[in-house]
Amino acid sequence: MNTLADLDIFARVVTAGSMSAAGRELGYSPAVISKRIRKLEERLGIRLLQRTTRQIAMTEAGQGFYERVVAILASAEEAEAWVSRSSSAVRGVLRVSAPTSFGRLHVAPHLAPFLDDHPELTVELALSDAFVDIVGEGFDLAIRIADLQDSSLVARRLASNHRLLVATPAYLAARGAPASIADLQRHRLLTHNADQWRLEGPDGPAAVRVASPLRTNSSEVVREAVLAGAGIALRSTWDVGPELRSGQLVQVLPGWGGSRRVAIYAVYPSRRHLAQKVRVFIDHLAALYGPTPAWDEGLGWLTGEAAGRTA
Repeated sequence: MNTLADLDIFARVVTAGSMSAAGRELGYSPAVISKRIRKLEERLGIRLLQRTTRQIAMTEAGQGFYERVVAILASAEEAEAWVSRSSSAVRGVLRVSAPTSFGRLHVAPHLAPFLDDHPELTVELALSDAFVDIVGEGFDLAIRIADLQDSSLVARRLASNHRLLVATPAYLAARGAPASIADLQRHRLLTHNADQWRLEGPDGPAAVRVASPLRTNSSEVVREAVLAGAGIALRSTWDVGPELRSGQLVQVLPGWGGSRRVAIYAVYPSRRHLAQKVRVFIDHLAALYGPTPAWDEGLGWLTGEAAGRTA
C-alpha cells in the first residue's frame, strides 16, 4: 500500500508541476514529498524527475513510468468503485443458517417476496439445530434461538420466544394435570437435547430433571410425539401456536415457562462493512415478525403475568 501511495505522490507532483503544490493537495510538507520521491527513485534505481529551482521536469524514464502509473491508479480507483457498488448492491449469494423447524416454518415460507424484491440475489438457506461456526463455515448470518447476552457475535433481536409446557387434553385426562413443578416428575417429559429444563415462574427459577423415555436428535420428533399424546414438552409458541389456538394442545402449569433471556436473534460477525444483502434480509425478517409475531396472535393468555415473565 505504501508503494501505491508513492505512485500517487509521483503522479500528483507531475500534474501539479511542483512538490509544494502536490504537498498542498495531499496535506504533506514539500520535504515529505521530496523524501518520498527520492525513496521511490532509489527503489527503482533510476531518476524520474529533474529538479531545478524553478520547475520539475520528467526524465525519459519518468515519462514512460508516469504513463503506466496513471493507468495503475485508474485501475485502483475502478476497483474501489466496484467494491463500493458491490457492498451497497443486493446481489450475489446470501448464506443463512437457521434452526430446522424455525427455518421451515418461519423463514422458507416468506422468501418469495424477498426474492421478488431482489432478483439478483440467491439465498442459500442451511437448516440445522447445531450452532454453526458462522465465520469458519462462511455464513453471512444465522438465526439463533438462544440466550446471547454473553455472545461475541453481533446480534439483533427479531422477536420474543415464549416457551411453554404443553400437552394434549387426552394425555392430561389420562395422567392428571400437574399442580406444581414437583408433580412433573410423575409425568413423561419429552425432550431432544437436554436432561434438564430451566424454568421460570411465580416462585422464581426452577430446574427440572428430564428423564425422557423418547430419545431423538430431532426437535420435530418431540413435537409430533407431544401432539400424539405421548407426554409433556417444553415448546415455543412459534412451533405450536396453531395447536394451542385450536385446543389440540393446552398449557401445563400456567405461569411457568422457559427463561425470558432466550429470544430469536439474527447474528452476524461484525457491524463494520455489513453487506447490504445482509442488512436488507435482517430488516425483512424484523418487519415480518414485528412486535407481536403471527404465531403469538390469538393467544390472549400470554398477556399479563405470563407475558411479562417470558417477553
